[in-house]
Amino acid sequence: MRLLPEWAPQEAVILAWPDQKTDWQPWLQDVRQVYLTIISVLNKANTGVILLIRPEEIATFTSLYQQADLTIDRVLLVRADYNDTWVRDYGFLTCHSSPGMQPVEFNFNGWGNKFNARKDNKINQQVLANLCRLPLQSFDIVAEGGALEIDDAGVLLSTEFCLSNPERNGDMTMMQYRQVFKEALGATSVHIFEQGHLEGDDTDGHIDTLVRFTPNSGLVVQSAFNVPQDSHHDGLAALVAECRAALPEHQIFELPLPNIVNAQGERLPASYANYLINNDQILCPVYQQAEDDLAMQIMAKAYPQYKIVPINCLPLVQQFGSLHCISMQVPVSTLTFEVSNKLATGVSEL
Repeated sequence: MRLLPEWAPQEAVILAWPDQKTDWQPWLQDVRQVYLTIISVLNKANTGVILLIRPEEIATFTSLYQQADLTIDRVLLVRADYNDTWVRDYGFLTCHSSPGMQPVEFNFNGWGNKFNARKDNKINQQVLANLCRLPLQSFDIVAEGGALEIDDAGVLLSTEFCLSNPERNGDMTMMQYRQVFKEALGATSVHIFEQGHLEGDDTDGHIDTLVRFTPNSGLVVQSAFNVPQDSHHDGLAALVAECRAALPEHQIFELPLPNIVNAQGERLPASYANYLINNDQILCPVYQQAEDDLAMQIMAKAYPQYKIVPINCLPLVQQFGSLHCISMQVPVSTLTFEVSNKLATGVSEL
């Protein structure tokens, strides 16, 4: 088995609908508009959306999408109960294997027992596994999808700050992590970066906020080159140097760093690297900041064969996450024929 890179052809993206029971409650109206925009962008590119949703929220979603002036016509509403909507970290990963597309899960414990995640940790086995052709394979360690980045050659990236949190897997060593990622995900080599972290990041430095692969031997890195006086500058510069040393054959594209503070004066972990690759397009977070245009220009250079689609994620970062964190891609041939057919028939329920 080998974990597929994000640019593998996708048939769907999994999202979980934000409602009053999630942490989005203070920003619910704005956040729901962001979700509807993302769904529309995916649907217009013929990518279906599997939307986890509580039964009592279906009428609200139906009303909102029908009122919106958006193309929303490939959505499968899947009834589920969850703690929150960070599907990247509890949704199943997909590996290519000889029998087919293999759904794989690790345990999720709220980023090291910071938050209650008991419902989230059951989503794969109780809900999502039923949508897949092959049975779910579970590995009994704590790991989140946002902590793992892989390319076509099986080169896997992660961060030591995240993996070394004892509330995840006790005193598990980096060598042991490397072995698990090779056995469970087919990684051919594993680079665990020691540098880089964004203030306000509850994930302990997930790689999907810091370093991403491109299909043509590139690395997109969340840098702070534009703000040398910023408290993040030295740590992120050290991360860039670490990337160059670990993967010297890769071209590095550094993204500027925005400075966003919430109403309580807390620095928010706004990262332009938290984007979603979706077939021939990339959904890129922007934050209504001066750095947005430059970030999109750099993304266009890093991914010249992709359409760059900016999505206003300022509402999302209020809850200390962004676009990649709320989504999980599903590669082609993973879902059952029944589910695939339903995704092609408008907005429906399973």
